[in-house]
Amino acid sequence: MKWIDRAETKFGHLAIPHLLHGIAFLTAFTFILYKFNPHIFRIFELYPDRVMAGEVWRLVTYMFIPSITSLLPLPDWANAAFYVMFMMWVSNGLDQAWGAFRTNLYVLVTAMGITISAFIFGHSETDYLFLQAAFLAFARFFPEEWISLYFIVSVKVKWVAWVDGVLLAYQFTFGRGSFRMALLATLGAYFLFFGREIFRAARHRQDVTTRRRRFQAAARVPDDEAMHRCEICGRTEIQAPELEFRVSKDGHEYCVEHLPKAPSSIPPPAV
Repeated sequence: MKWIDRAETKFGHLAIPHLLHGIAFLTAFTFILYKFNPHIFRIFELYPDRVMAGEVWRLVTYMFIPSITSLLPLPDWANAAFYVMFMMWVSNGLDQAWGAFRTNLYVLVTAMGITISAFIFGHSETDYLFLQAAFLAFARFFPEEWISLYFIVSVKVKWVAWVDGVLLAYQFTFGRGSFRMALLATLGAYFLFFGREIFRAARHRQDVTTRRRRFQAAARVPDDEAMHRCEICGRTEIQAPELEFRVSKDGHEYCVEHLPKAPSSIPPPAV
């Protein structure tokens, strides 16, 4: 997008290389602190009233809270380790596809959306949405990549993204209003960067489908329309399936009964 190109030209030198790597390391450190103080997550979470009371670090530290639960009965350290490694993997992909500045900008816009939503609609358990937004961007660039979930089963990134989409839709439907707004803010950042591309791809698919249908309609021969018709008797293969048809030298089609005879090439006898 042009506005991003202009911003990168002016502020590209301010970008932090491998920003998500740094966030991943701080996330690992946060988990270590959690093992010593189980209340550390509460101190790091984004509570607008606590921010207004002077605890401004919460504007940033909520991004460092790892997910320590999962659908599998794994210990908290295993879930935290997978969370950190997954973030670093996503970071490598985004840095490769976007570069440092655009990755920084995407992270900033996502964090701003979550933060503004919290201040307007209240606190919600949205810490993991930060990584979800980064993963959706990664899936847009690398849908065919394979990922080993908990080193147990390998699946394609696009399949994981679809499952995530279904789960987020479920949470949006049955979650609290504050969570819905935070999710919309997160998706807003995603569509800000990919919306035009998604719209163009959808319009292209629609145009291709329309052209294909027109071609098929033009090429389709109705069942009641004959392909062969005799120039003399007018019979068709529908009326007389046993007939055979030929195209004569004059360009017309005839049944074998009325096919014009070829003139003899033997000269007439001399008188």
